Amino acid sequence: MIWTRATILVALVLYGGLWVLAAGGATSLVVPLLIPLVLAVLVGGGVALNRFLGTSPRSPRFEEPPSPSDGDGPGPG
Repeated sequence: MIWTRATILVALVLYGGLWVLAAGGATSLVVPLLIPLVLAVLVGGGVALNRFLGTSPRSPRFEEPPSPSDGDGPGPG
């Protein structure tokens, strides 16, 4: 858990440093730096909407493919 927090902290510091460069005049960095923010807002908005509507995530249902020994699938038999 310490590595996770350290990685997140380093990533945020680097991201903030890139924003400082963008504010200092590197305008070509602005659009690529906005993409993660826009995605985070969209995902957060979707999660908030799901919570507001009261929908719960569905658990995935996996169906087992028929085995060749059943005689249903292709193969020698």
